[in-house]
Formats: sequence, C-alpha cells, structure tokens
Amino acid sequence: MASVQEINRFRRNLADELDSAAVYDTLCAVEKDDERRRIFAELAASEREHASVWRDKLTANGVTPRPHRRSAKTRLLQTLTRTFGPSLVLPTVAAAEYADRDRYAREPGAEKLSAQEQQHATIVQAIVAKKRETEHGHGETIGAAESWHKRATSGNDLRAAVLGANDGLVSNFCLIMGVAGAGSVNRTILLTGLAGLVAGACSMALGEWLSVTNARELARTQLAKEADELEHTPDAERHELALIYQAKGVDPEEARRVAAQIMRNKDEALNTLAREELGIDPKELGGNPWSAAAVSFCLFSLGAVFPTAPFLWAHGVTAIAQSVALSACGLALVGVFTSLFNGRSATFSALRQIVIGLAAAAFTAGAGRLLGVSLS
Repeated sequence: MASVQEINRFRRNLADELDSAAVYDTLCAVEKDDERRRIFAELAASEREHASVWRDKLTANGVTPRPHRRSAKTRLLQTLTRTFGPSLVLPTVAAAEYADRDRYAREPGAEKLSAQEQQHATIVQAIVAKKRETEHGHGETIGAAESWHKRATSGNDLRAAVLGANDGLVSNFCLIMGVAGAGSVNRTILLTGLAGLVAGACSMALGEWLSVTNARELARTQLAKEADELEHTPDAERHELALIYQAKGVDPEEARRVAAQIMRNKDEALNTLAREELGIDPKELGGNPWSAAAVSFCLFSLGAVFPTAPFLWAHGVTAIAQSVALSACGLALVGVFTSLFNGRSATFSALRQIVIGLAAAAFTAGAGRLLGVSLS
C-alpha cells in the first residue's frame, strides 16, 4: 500500500495531467493551423494517458479518484486562449512544460512518463520558436556577428500586461494610503489618487512610446547600414544570405543559388536581409509607438482605479477600508495571473501578492502618519 504522502502525490499528478489536457483541448479548438491543431490534439490525448496512469495507481491502492475540478490557473488559461487566441498563452504553456519536464524523473515506475514530458516540453517550445521565426524572421545568430547589429527580443505580452496593471495598482495604493495615513481629508485623498493615476499612466505611456520609437529609429538605422553594405559589398551580403539558408537546412548549393537569385533585385534583397538577418519587418519596424503607449496607459490606469474608486462614493474610514478591500481583490487577481508564469499555485500566488501589497501600503501609511504628525 502506498503512503498518505504518495496518495496525495498521485492525486496532484492526476489533477495536473487533466488540467494540461484541458488546456491543450482548448488550444486545439481555437488553433486555425491544421498541423498545430493536430499536435495539440495529440498532446491532449497524451496528457489523458498520463492521467490514467495516476488514476490506476489510486485505484490499485483502494482510493476512488475524486471528480476533477479544473484549477483557477487552467480556467484562466482557457479563457485567455478563447479570447485572444493561442499566440498569447503559448509562451506561458511552453515555460510551464519546460519547468515540469523532469517532474517524474524520480517517480518510481514513471520512466516512460518522464521521457514523454520532456518530449512535450520540446514540442511546445518548437511551436513557439517556429511562430516567432515566422513573425520576426531568422538569421539572428549571423546578424549578431556584426558589431552594430542589435536586436531586442520581445517578452511575453501577457506577462507585460499583468505587470503594467500591477504597477498602477501598487503604486497608487501606496500613494493613497500614505496620504490617508497623514490624516488628509477625503477630497485631498481622492485628488491625490486621481492625480497619481493620470501622472503614472502618462509616465508609463511616454516611456512605452519612447521605447518603441527608439526601436523603430534603430531599425531604420540598421536598414540604412544594410542598404549601404548591399551597395558596396554585395558579395559578402550574398554569402551571408546563403549561410542563413544553409542554417535553415537548405542544401549549400541550393542556398547559394537562391541567394544569388534574390540579390538580382536590390529592393527584394534588402527586404529579405532585413527579415532573415536582422529580424526586422520593413513594414512594421518594431510596432506602432502610439498604440503601444495607449495600451500602457490603459493597463496602468486599470490597476490604479482599484484603490482610488471607493473615495468617489465613500468617506473617511469607510472609504479607506473599501480601498484596502478592493485593492486586495486586485492584488489577488494579479497573483492569479502571475501563477501562469511562476509555476506556483494560484492560491499561493494570490495570497503572496496580497501580503506584499498590503505590507507596502501599511509601510507608506505609517510613513505618512509620521510625516503628518511632524509637519503639523
């Protein structure tokens, strides 16, 4: 008979495998590409096979498996997939698979499962890498060999969105609690919260605008230098292009032929080199700075609204208590979202986020109290 600890581990493994199967089922249902849809379906079936292993282990030990209830993290991933499509959540799924690739390495009798989990991690990472290559081009390795080639890699969009909202929530929560701790009247607290919301959102938007604008300017500079190299050293550029295609698996002779054909048209050659060598889409040049600024402004504002809103309809201690409660709810939501990236449970991540946020607010409230007393 298995020990209590082993039974609990079997239950966790069963729940995790069924959660993974549910996520892959959703990816399969939403994915438009036939090949990726087939892969997601196979991964879902494999996860259900893994689940049956742990279900059988429980049954063999006289334990009836409980009806499965999807975790909050799984339901969130499914909702995001249905709403925004697979591209948003795939990096998160890939990171989770990579983190869990060795989870069964020391599990007796699970050697086959361990090998398959490592294979799953490799497959999902390959899907993400292929999508990035399609969107951003190849040739990063060769491009890095030239000293002036710099290319920033984009992070997880979902992670950036969560952190943007978290910045607005925590910074405005602490600001409001600091002013409240100083004994300010409701009108002053509300004005401070609204000012913090607008000032912080504008600052974030300006920072994002500058970041994207600088990236676009860098891309233009790289294109100009690439055009200059294409004009003065065409043989070297043709050789680089041939090497890029060889790195992609093309036969050396065929790669040289394709490179020579592309180089006959300078505009086509420049566009191809921009995509393949620099990872730059000449039509996009790093994105639109105005849309990036607008998204940053909205995300920061969304978070900053939580601690500010109660002062619109309540006063005094009631408003402060509601602000703390609403901010705690916002912090919990942020914690649930961050559980998608850190590998911890949604409950743990939510509680940790609440504790840290409330501690920061309590510190600023205390600082405000001391300053209020000293200044008065």
